[in-house]
Amino acid sequence: MKTIDDLIDGGVAGKRVFVRADLNVPLDGTTITDDGRIRAVVPTVAKLAEAGAKVVVASHLGRPKGAPDPQFSLAPAAKRLAELLGRGVAFATDTVGESARTTVAALADGQVALLENLRFNAGETSKDDAERGAFADSLAELADLYIGDGFGAVHRKHASVYDLPARLPHAAGYLIAAEVDVLKRLTEDVERPYAVVLGGAKVSDKLGVIDHLLEKADRILIGGGMAYTFLKAQGHEVGISLLQEDQIPTVREYLERAASKGVEFVLPVDVLVSPEFPDLKTKAPANPAVVAADAIPADQEGLDIGPRTRELYAAKLADAATVFWNGPMGVFEHPDFAEGTAAVAQALVDSPAFTVVGGGDSAAAVRTLGFDEKAFGHISTGGGASLEYLEGKTLPGLAALED
Repeated sequence: MKTIDDLIDGGVAGKRVFVRADLNVPLDGTTITDDGRIRAVVPTVAKLAEAGAKVVVASHLGRPKGAPDPQFSLAPAAKRLAELLGRGVAFATDTVGESARTTVAALADGQVALLENLRFNAGETSKDDAERGAFADSLAELADLYIGDGFGAVHRKHASVYDLPARLPHAAGYLIAAEVDVLKRLTEDVERPYAVVLGGAKVSDKLGVIDHLLEKADRILIGGGMAYTFLKAQGHEVGISLLQEDQIPTVREYLERAASKGVEFVLPVDVLVSPEFPDLKTKAPANPAVVAADAIPADQEGLDIGPRTRELYAAKLADAATVFWNGPMGVFEHPDFAEGTAAVAQALVDSPAFTVVGGGDSAAAVRTLGFDEKAFGHISTGGGASLEYLEGKTLPGLAALED
């Protein structure tokens, strides 16, 4: 896989370089609440601009239905990108239309433009190869070279991720190169003990990675909403906690496999419960109670791991040499249920291990809870992409960058 440095060595001055970024940031109206993904692509964009390229940045945001939708506009991202770069960013109000063509044509060497949300065009996400290819053809007319740097989208077979690189000389940006290097450290010649912490709402989202990690990890710690399906599989009452009944047989089989392989599977021993889900807007006190994980009242919902579990998990991570964490331990957005996630984050900070925070809600939690990102070995920008890589899947966006 060629890198951005290979492309720059070949000369990019005066050339239009298309950078497929991942600027899919959370918004509160037009206010960006977490700019981590924008900051992640800045080194690539800045390097190209400094080398005299005409940089054309593109991304998706949210899930618009193949047509313009103001609530998913990338205009706020253009403003923030300009602030982080310390240089102007021209904003095209469409993807391949008149605004995009004129905006790109007006770029001087070293200038940067951002196209409007790629998913405003149905061809970006189409499952029809011809429709997707036609959109890629239109995007290719805006550029001479292609840099893939949107790691959070490389598991999608989308026009700008998969089809466009085939139409232009291409290379990986700094972010994708760094992400791949990290993921190789989690899959090839892993330094042991290798501990994995998995959380989040649905166990179904993590089945593939659990299946694969049972062959690689030494220790798997479970938290978040998905923990209650595991507890139910062990025969415990989980009250009104999040539960995927249809996954219980699979979860039970994983527990049995772990035991037979000597993989330590660690589940909560106590949890914080409440009779109703907390109000995440007002942050009104929820007055949670701590109960044993095998004694959740029938009318209560588990919303975070408890204090004994926090201590247990910290101890299980203390001697690890490699740690991968994906998914919060509870409803970290509410202060009454943030301590479990904060405890795991602190355990990673305190650990001498190579620590990887696997994107998505985990990365957002680290920043929301005030942790220094530099205290972790790596914070991924792509939760879904990281998980699929760890499952051993071929990621379309990475395959497209291979020569």
